[in-house]
Amino acid sequence: MALHLLCKDPESPNNGSPTLYYDDATDSYLLQSWKVVDASRLASISIPDHETIVEFPTRLLRLFPTTENAPHVRTAREGNNAP
Repeated sequence: MALHLLCKDPESPNNGSPTLYYDDATDSYLLQSWKVVDASRLASISIPDHETIVEFPTRLLRLFPTTENAPHVRTAREGNNAP
């Protein structure tokens, strides 16, 4: 398994979070961000016990990979030999 750092919020204090990763072993994305704990906000969302809700700023969206250059697309195109 290899986690690939894709982007970090450049405006976050200490450049720590939110952060987007790609996991090439599971072909999925991991988002490290702020845990939502506000009960009034969570009350309108049905969340299974094995899941959680995280929040990230809109400004992070511009740093997300596009469909054409997303790691899972590159990996498939390069025959799983992507760095």
